[in-house]
Amino acid sequence: MTGPLLRAMRPKQWLKNVLVFGAPAAAGVLDQGRELAITVVVFVAFCLAASGTYLWNDIADVEADRTHPDKRNRPIASGTLRLGTARVAAVLLLAAGIALTAVSGRWQTVAVVALYVALTLGYTFALKHVAVVDILIIASGFVLRAAAGAVAVDVPMSRWFVLCITFGSLFVVVGKRYAELNQVGHRAGTRPTLDAYTVGYLRTLLSVSLAGALISYCVWAFETSSTSDLSGVGTDLPLYEATIVPMSLALFRYLLVLEQGRGSAPEDVFLSDRVLQLAGAAWVFLFGVAVYTA
Repeated sequence: MTGPLLRAMRPKQWLKNVLVFGAPAAAGVLDQGRELAITVVVFVAFCLAASGTYLWNDIADVEADRTHPDKRNRPIASGTLRLGTARVAAVLLLAAGIALTAVSGRWQTVAVVALYVALTLGYTFALKHVAVVDILIIASGFVLRAAAGAVAVDVPMSRWFVLCITFGSLFVVVGKRYAELNQVGHRAGTRPTLDAYTVGYLRTLLSVSLAGALISYCVWAFETSSTSDLSGVGTDLPLYEATIVPMSLALFRYLLVLEQGRGSAPEDVFLSDRVLQLAGAAWVFLFGVAVYTA
């Protein structure tokens, strides 16, 4: 039973939870033992909570998933994981995820993860059927991940950083809907909102969210560099500004992937596309040098 349960927990999607490290990394506190440990704990907590919500989502969609060409192979839809076992595991995972955040010693962290769980469950049982709202709810989950990392170690988040996460999340979520509509069309039974969307509408949202993500990231990079220079702890190299290059490459590459007819499973794209991986590695390197050589 462990195998089907683990697959139903969707460990590939735990990749999304690395956003928890965003604000602590930007603040330069991940080289401090306590802050790093707390951030790792919050990351694990989000993995547990997210897996609990994935289970509830598959439980709610079990009948529709059985008619979907790909989702019918999921453990609950295929019958390899019993509904009763899935329900118990879902409750335990959600409880463990929320409880684990208490290790941070800050009620704000617990509140952020609890809000994530509440919004995601609301999406699962009702809001996924409301066009546009479904996109915003999923995107808000990414923002809450970043917020959880910030409040856990008590570091601020720049307004431009928040905007970048927001628009970047919208870009990925809209891209997922765009790819689903292109691949499955209005026959996607578990995506009733796809009936309300058109390719043209989603392409417009992609353009807006991509522009918003890129512009806000550029402003954040220049603002952060200026702040570092004014404080007298920066370097002479434009390292923050240089991170714009791999960030732009990643965004443009993902847009190309979408136009090629892929992207309905963003985590699979990120785990398989070598150009995206190279862009990510370059960004991490440049960003790390910019933060920790200041």
